[in-house]
Formats: sequence, C-alpha cells, structure tokens
Amino acid sequence: MANEQPNNPLHGITLEMILTSLVEQYGWEELGRRITIRCFTNNPSLKSCLTFLRKTPWARKKAEDLYLASLKRK
Repeated sequence: MANEQPNNPLHGITLEMILTSLVEQYGWEELGRRITIRCFTNNPSLKSCLTFLRKTPWARKKAEDLYLASLKRK
C-alpha cells in the first residue's frame, strides 16, 4: 500500500512545490499571462497565491495543469 496512487502524476507533490516551480520557470508576469488570476498579476506573493489556490479549486486545477504541461516539455 505504499503507492496508493501510481497513476497520479501529482501524488506526493505539494501545491507549494507546484507554485514554486511555476514561478521559477515562468516568473510572476508570465505566469499571470498564462493563468489570468489576480493573485498572479496584482502584487503576487507565494503566501497569498497559495492561500487563494487552496480555497479555489478551479484556480488550483489551472496551476496543476500548467505544471503538468511544463513537466512534459522538459
């Protein structure tokens, strides 16, 4: 039972890891262009964006989808 989600590419990846990776790869400005969410475009910070993404499932999904797409490109 050690690997209960073998087909889930996000298993074991925290939202903070996802957001940190996206910011490192794209920067806040480009991230705000790719995902039009105010927390990315209006005075963004890791803490405020994490708070928003944790409370907003559709926004979290967009961030996760962009993260997965960026992994495929690497």
